Amino acid sequence: MPLMKTSNPALGKNTFNDFNNSALTDVTAAEHMTLSGTVNKTAVLLVCAMATAAYTWHQFLQTRQAADIAPLVLTGVLMGFVTAMVTIFKKEWSPVTAPIYALLEGLALGGISATAEVRYPGIGIQTVSLTFGTLFILLFLYRSGVIQVTDKLRLGIVAATGGIAALYLIEMVMGFFGGGVHFAAINGSSALGIGFSVVVVAIAALNLVLDFDFIEQGVRLGAPKYMEWYGAFGIMVTLIWLYLEILRLLSKTRSRN
Repeated sequence: MPLMKTSNPALGKNTFNDFNNSALTDVTAAEHMTLSGTVNKTAVLLVCAMATAAYTWHQFLQTRQAADIAPLVLTGVLMGFVTAMVTIFKKEWSPVTAPIYALLEGLALGGISATAEVRYPGIGIQTVSLTFGTLFILLFLYRSGVIQVTDKLRLGIVAATGGIAALYLIEMVMGFFGGGVHFAAINGSSALGIGFSVVVVAIAALNLVLDFDFIEQGVRLGAPKYMEWYGAFGIMVTLIWLYLEILRLLSKTRSRN
């Protein structure tokens, strides 16, 4: 079976290319990647992220000054990106780099969530609940066969994700030159802005389905045990994106009240 595409940068089309039957003749079954192992590793990464997020959240609530946690958030964003790149290019390091990535991203997410919580009380728990709820529902629908990853579905999700990434990149570049005002409609709390966020949340959620399917392929190919950590890392990348987009959507809807 050919490897399928996913729009998750951590789980690209070449992720499992190095693993084939001939290369794994000396690897025992106990040393192969498993679904249960990947799920367990994902749980570990989630705990890591929640631990550091709780720390940043607590630090912010001491003074309620965003400037006080800015270094933590900036460290989480920048070093998290660097760690993600290292993990993608050195997959065999993922048992170490994946937890580090989760810890760093937790620093950023905790700070971002805490500042949003002060402005919109209750938004933090709402975002967490919706993110985990989406994860479990999509996992159930995928495992039960209700959602099947066809070539058309895969192509549509990849194309839509690429379009969103391109739009965000253009917005960022134009922002440096004072052109951010052109994106006010989709970033605001108007019906258009909320509708745009709903679409982005839906696309981010559907990327989880592609991730599930791609990890299953790694299991079928008999990928090495350390790929459980890499698969969990890939899931985390999508979950963090989904969390931020849900937080953004809820912020828009709350600002209308």
